[in-house]
Amino acid sequence: MQTAIQTESKARRAVVPKVMRAAVYRGRQDVRLETVSVPEIGRGEILLRVHTCGICGTDLKKIATGSHSAPRIFGHETSGQIVATGEGVENFSVGDRVMVFHHIPCRECYYCRHKVFAQCPVYKKVGATAGFEPSGGGFAEYVRVMDWIVRDGVVKLPDHVSYEQASFVEPVNTCMKGIEALDVKSGETLLVMGQGPIGLILAILAKRAGAEIVTSDLYPQRLKISETYGLKRNVNAASEDPAKAVRELTGGRGADTVILAVAGNNLIRTAIDAARPGGKIMLFAQTQRSEVSIDPASICVDEKILLGSYSASVELQKENVRLVFGGEIDFARLITHRFSLEQAVEALELAAHPAADSMKIVIQPGMEWEKV
Repeated sequence: MQTAIQTESKARRAVVPKVMRAAVYRGRQDVRLETVSVPEIGRGEILLRVHTCGICGTDLKKIATGSHSAPRIFGHETSGQIVATGEGVENFSVGDRVMVFHHIPCRECYYCRHKVFAQCPVYKKVGATAGFEPSGGGFAEYVRVMDWIVRDGVVKLPDHVSYEQASFVEPVNTCMKGIEALDVKSGETLLVMGQGPIGLILAILAKRAGAEIVTSDLYPQRLKISETYGLKRNVNAASEDPAKAVRELTGGRGADTVILAVAGNNLIRTAIDAARPGGKIMLFAQTQRSEVSIDPASICVDEKILLGSYSASVELQKENVRLVFGGEIDFARLITHRFSLEQAVEALELAAHPAADSMKIVIQPGMEWEKV
């Protein structure tokens, strides 16, 4: 009996230290590299050794505004290797390479029945943590993944898929959800304002759906990257008004659809102006609550449709994973800066104040364990 127990224990757990390094949020504009306890896992849970975690704009906003209580460990675009499994875990084993979603809805509540999954109370509960209040945890060496996420939100990586490519599964899902909500039609003109990583992914997916894409950004370097993904009609917003440019390209009408992939609320009016009468405007980066001024007649008289999209859709998970893992699009090529966990504060600073040549920025605790 003793031998059987030891064998099961070995199968369920690799050698894991008691403490680890993590980038800990301590309040507004305050993230510190600290030594913390490796989280314990329970029944139905797994422990993940983080290889790559992308830096998302929503985490940057939380840090910048101090909107969430401290301490926390953020980071949710996470891929890595399983080093421990709790009792009852049957579909995953120690050594499996996986990516992890941090939100999964219940699929039973009012909002799930209406397919507004991001409003589900269970979805709003974060199911991955490196300690403290669950907040994703990817900016640490190890992450505890809770049971409902293990059941529906952990995806094994095929051998040919890198950790870097896999870290895009969650953000690509959010973009795919937005494109689906817009019901993009083949041949329509679609303007994407902002060509950071999310804006570029949105443009790629809209082009894939058959739209004629126009992109705009303040940085010409980003527009050049867009061109390498087949996005040829670009507007330098530093010297040209995107609304005026898209009207000139469409015989004075404006874009059929406009996606605002930049957080600045001052661009909402420009996005609305860029859409044709009867066109659609999607707010994709406006995650901070505030008051803004818009022309109500543009919605009523001009019959423009203003809508939003937030977070991922569980219904798109399989399609999304097939796209990211299938190799059709090299999302990992968007990564311009890779930082070790010890450089996490520097990485977050660059992501919060991007340079002209910076696109996707990732933190890679796996930099260290791959060397061993």
